[in-house]
Amino acid sequence: MDPTVVEFLKLLLAIFLGGLIGTERAVLAKQAAGTRTFGLVALAACLFILISNNVDSAYLGVVNIQPLQLAAGVATGIGFIGGGLIIFRGDTLHGVTTAAGLWIVTAIGMAVGFGMYAVSIFAALLTLIMFTGMWYVENRFKHWFVEYQEDHHQSSHSGL
Repeated sequence: MDPTVVEFLKLLLAIFLGGLIGTERAVLAKQAAGTRTFGLVALAACLFILISNNVDSAYLGVVNIQPLQLAAGVATGIGFIGGGLIIFRGDTLHGVTTAAGLWIVTAIGMAVGFGMYAVSIFAALLTLIMFTGMWYVENRFKHWFVEYQEDHHQSSHSGL
């Protein structure tokens, strides 16, 4: 297969997986960073890796370029975007899960860029399970904990 077509397919897979995870953030979690943001982050991460792979092979022996250094730079850069999403409102923290989601789609995009297709798809599935399935479990625990605290609080005050 033509290497350019393979690169196009890598980019399509990265934007699809990032967008899929972002859709969960937009629809179920009602977060501002959704389908487009996550899709673009995964696409950018993949593109950075493709660029580093091409530059590495094009300049082999001429200059010392290492794709993993670019990957580290991408991971650092996404930290600034993630940091901007995290907001404190009173004593409540908002946006941490969305920031973590952007971090994982960055890694998924890089995995696609490096040709790790099965791993990137599996990571996207695990991310969706964490976002959706664990959201339900977390809310059940929160609901149970609030009920327990209310019951415990009422029983301790009823004896006074």
